[in-house]
Amino acid sequence: MNCRPFTINIDSKELDDLHKRLDLTRWPDEIRDSKWEYGIPLDWMKDMASYWREEFDWRKVEARINSYPNFKMKIDGLDIHYVHVRGNGRNPMPILIPHGWPSTFYEMLDLIPYLTNPERYGGNPDDSFDVVIPSIPGHGFSDIPATPGFEDRQAADILVKLMQALGYNKFATHGYDLGASILGLLCLDYPEHVIGYHTTSPGNPSPYIAKDAVLSDAEQKYLDCCKQWYNEEGGYAHILGTKPQTLAYSLHDSPVGLAAFILEKWYLWTGPTSVDLEQHFSKESLLTNVSLYWFTQTMNASNRFYFEGKHTKWPDEHDISQVPIGVALTATQAHERPPREYVERMFPNIMSWEELNTGGHFVAAEQPRLLAEKICSFFSKLR
Repeated sequence: MNCRPFTINIDSKELDDLHKRLDLTRWPDEIRDSKWEYGIPLDWMKDMASYWREEFDWRKVEARINSYPNFKMKIDGLDIHYVHVRGNGRNPMPILIPHGWPSTFYEMLDLIPYLTNPERYGGNPDDSFDVVIPSIPGHGFSDIPATPGFEDRQAADILVKLMQALGYNKFATHGYDLGASILGLLCLDYPEHVIGYHTTSPGNPSPYIAKDAVLSDAEQKYLDCCKQWYNEEGGYAHILGTKPQTLAYSLHDSPVGLAAFILEKWYLWTGPTSVDLEQHFSKESLLTNVSLYWFTQTMNASNRFYFEGKHTKWPDEHDISQVPIGVALTATQAHERPPREYVERMFPNIMSWEELNTGGHFVAAEQPRLLAEKICSFFSKLR
């Protein structure tokens, strides 16, 4: 096994460069009293940039990340970064937890103590996990794929190989968003390696729907909602799915541009449009996620997954997985809440379907204890 301990240590020159670029920001104009309908308000973005420049302590964040066991492993020619924390129970279950977009492995770190030491928080010690949190290739400290065509199914191949190399031939999984798309395909391609799959994004990836398929009223309503959402909010996805390189020049060169691009998603996908983002996440947490994209220069590689997704072999009419699945729906927008019969088209073995009644797209960072409890509860049925 070629795993190597890894310590994060961003060069001080990179920190100085970030500060200089923040100082030189050229701010745009704004329609008076426009609030969020045009995008992130100018005053809000100036406040975040000021915090990033004057108060944000990267070295403190770096020390926190390094307090966990970080590693790198070469798989299929790519260095893959991951955090690997072993559980304290008598027989911990291995669990693979990839992150979503636009996010990083950092979002998932708060789950670790609840999963590795559930007894400390009122849980059963027999529900503990060995937790593996990778940086998906093209994100964070994992290598950027250098050739075209790297997509979700190839990422799934790599994550299976990572778990096998760690000695886990069968493992649990939890994911959402991009992580859910990868894990859903992993469950199709490698069901023999998956103990069970827990998700807050049961619509990723979408099941195959034949043109002549008979849909329930709930399914039709859901698909209509998805279409409306894409028409109103999916402009970013259309750009990234067609010409991601053009947008990359501004995101790669301007820290404020990068932060605005990412933080808009965290705002819109966290809750109602009137939400105060700092009621859900600290400025430090939000800007740690942005800083990881900035320092690792991976926003363009991350965005390319939208383009390469056009070439992914998505589920077809024969793709059905009997892997046991547990669904936990957050209180987010309706387009992330498919009806059960829609999910059952690809995952008929649903063993748990429940409402969290809180949280949004980034629920692992927003409600880590609650999510960890749901993960523990689901997999207690499969031990």
